[in-house]
Amino acid sequence: MNTVIIDGLSFALPLFIMAIGGIYSEKSGITNLAIEGLQGFGAFTGALVAVLVADKFAGNSAVPFYIAMLFAVIGGMLFSLIHALLCIRFKANMVISGVVINILAMALTSFLTKQINATVFGAASDKFVLGVSSRLTVPGISKIPILGAVFTNVYPFEIVIIVVAFIAWFVMYRTRFGMHLRACGDNPHAVDAAGIEVGRVRLVAVMVSGALSGLGGICFAYSISANFSNNIYVGYGYLAIAALIFGNWRILPTLGACLLFGFARSGGYRIVQMLEMPSSYQDLVMILPYVLTLLLLVFFSKHNRAPRALGEIYDKGSR
Repeated sequence: MNTVIIDGLSFALPLFIMAIGGIYSEKSGITNLAIEGLQGFGAFTGALVAVLVADKFAGNSAVPFYIAMLFAVIGGMLFSLIHALLCIRFKANMVISGVVINILAMALTSFLTKQINATVFGAASDKFVLGVSSRLTVPGISKIPILGAVFTNVYPFEIVIIVVAFIAWFVMYRTRFGMHLRACGDNPHAVDAAGIEVGRVRLVAVMVSGALSGLGGICFAYSISANFSNNIYVGYGYLAIAALIFGNWRILPTLGACLLFGFARSGGYRIVQMLEMPSSYQDLVMILPYVLTLLLLVFFSKHNRAPRALGEIYDKGSR
């Protein structure tokens, strides 16, 4: 049971922070299917910087990890400007823009990874090897049955994600900016009439989405993948979108959805190990969160209440 909780949390929390990014974007009215690409490009940026500075620190130093997290946030945020430019400035179809950005991120990062490895490191490789992040255990409380698993073998990024998620919740629901952002997704004309620039609010929301997606991407790279490669594009972004839809575009219910997906994944792996099934069945287990997503959306999608102006191009003169 402890293993299910530990592994489930390490998968669910990066997914959760990406979903929060999607909530920010979609609460402002910008449909964001580009989370997959944003997390991939953010992870690429962070991993590249990490391998470039790795030789300047001791082998067990955690500094490259935190530098990678910082630059993953920056990389995801900068890459999200493409989506913002297309959707806000050029009023492109938001769904098509998101899909194109996902394809662009996959192709671009794959090409750049191979070229950088060949020219800078002199190696014919399509990945940046990062290793697995160190873990920590809280003494005392980790001995408590079941609950103690939450405080056992914790990745440092899990603590960072919890702090960032709380800040994101506070900004969304307790600040003037958060009120403006939510209003942009429901009634952008009213926001404009109040003298607030809708395009600027939406731009910030999309950039936050890119930053948080990049953070989630580098967390997956340092835990599940232990490297950056095309394997980072395995549908986690789309799973985050499903989580925020199931969570009805609210942060706390979305956390519940992400935990459900995470425990389904880790629980499936544990069942395969307990039954001593062939390792090939572990690959089959990876589809459990997606099957669960389909079932949840089938039975609960009728209760969803998306922002009223979600996906609508804002035209100041169309009142």
